[in-house]
Amino acid sequence: MSGIQFLTDEKSLKVAVQIDLRKHGALWEDFYDGLISEQRRKAKGLPLEAIKADLIKRGRQVG
Repeated sequence: MSGIQFLTDEKSLKVAVQIDLRKHGALWEDFYDGLISEQRRKAKGLPLEAIKADLIKRGRQVG
């Protein structure tokens, strides 16, 4: 595929990829968004009330 190159190790196993962002920038953004989503899937969230209380404590207006 034009604009995508695989880097291989000494055993010819693919270990990395180079993407021409001028050609495939949207592809990279979709891939990166998927990685971030997967990483955050296991993260614990904070309750909204705790966030609001912290903002008030720091003098920020809560709407």
